[in-house]
Amino acid sequence: MIEYKGYVSGPIDFDPEDGTFSGTVAGLADVIHFEGSTREELLSSFQGSIDDYLAYCQEVGKTPDRPFSGKMLVRATPEQHRKAFLRAEAEGISLSAWVSRTIDAA
Repeated sequence: MIEYKGYVSGPIDFDPEDGTFSGTVAGLADVIHFEGSTREELLSSFQGSIDDYLAYCQEVGKTPDRPFSGKMLVRATPEQHRKAFLRAEAEGISLSAWVSRTIDAA
């Protein structure tokens, strides 16, 4: 996985005939493609494709598609919700902070 400016790569494929690696940015409705023959070329292409996409969006007045907003709905049973709330409360933090910390630890 490659990350740049909050965007992350999806799976990276290898074409043995061309000797190139290629991929797309994950989690977007828009398609951002990148490719390269070496690790350095792949990374440069990934970053350049994102920079080009952001510049294009600015040029045409479009809001860039973002892979993740930072907001998510978690479906849990009432018992799981209660347990998580009580753990967060016992640790003196909000439920959101507890969930975020638990995800970071995963």
